[in-house]
Amino acid sequence: MQLLRKTALALVAGAAVASAQGALAETVKVTMTAMEKEVTIDNKGTKYPAWTFDGAMPGKFVRVHEGDTVDFTLINPPENKNSHAMDFHAAQVDVLNEFAPVKPGETKHFIFKAKVPGLFMYHCGASPMVQHIARGMYGAILVEPKGGYSKAYPKPDREYILVQSQYFPDADDYKAMLENKGWAGSLINGKILHYDPVHDPNASQVLEAKPGERVRIYFVNANINMPVALHPIAGIWDRVYINGNPRNTLYGIQTYNVAVAEADTFDLVSPDDRATNNAIVDHTMGAALRGAITVLMNKPDADPGKGRGSQLVLP
Repeated sequence: MQLLRKTALALVAGAAVASAQGALAETVKVTMTAMEKEVTIDNKGTKYPAWTFDGAMPGKFVRVHEGDTVDFTLINPPENKNSHAMDFHAAQVDVLNEFAPVKPGETKHFIFKAKVPGLFMYHCGASPMVQHIARGMYGAILVEPKGGYSKAYPKPDREYILVQSQYFPDADDYKAMLENKGWAGSLINGKILHYDPVHDPNASQVLEAKPGERVRIYFVNANINMPVALHPIAGIWDRVYINGNPRNTLYGIQTYNVAVAEADTFDLVSPDDRATNNAIVDHTMGAALRGAITVLMNKPDADPGKGRGSQLVLP
């Protein structure tokens, strides 16, 4: 009887926990508009005829929790010339249904449950896909683990999103994009040397943190053809969460290879007894020197807003 009683109590407790977790799940509404417009792709103001989500490259950062339902709507305005689509790598749906292209003047609505925690890329899947991604239709969705922060997945002091992509000046030549011909720059959050005043005096922003803080980098490789050898110069990745999932953790990593269309999470902890600087680079030199260098300054007077709230993606 005692065993039966304990078993019954355990079942009741388990059901209560499951019910509480279910109650915490939310429906997150996300709406994006496909916009074919010019954007600036470097710090001196060079314009590029991009295809975007909501007018920016990358598109907005989507943040949900494991178990949440994402209620998504894509709007393709009638003034656009091309069909567009949405492919969430975090979704388990039907590629011929939910991810189908949307003609100008139409909308697409679908829902999916975010079942797997981690960091995922999203992008336009309309044909030719290589051109839609290269012209700017990409972004990141973070599915935070149901259990929240833990010893295995500590809460960061600051968070930044970095999305790397290739710049092809001839935006119409998708055949060259397929062959990786004609790319002239590496974009970080849409710009060449976006956060690197060391190599580009026109750069006005850097990432900032205080000495000793845990800085979490959400990194997406939105390149068309090239993996990224992500390395923090003058530092070592304290932890690398493969696919952004805390269950897939590596420790003490100098360089981690991020495949095309992969997204991984990186923790960097600077020395706490002095001010230092890091350069987060694609150690593939052809990519780094074409724009894939990001400066992180660790200093006592770090801007308290950077890496927090609305400043996870710096302008």
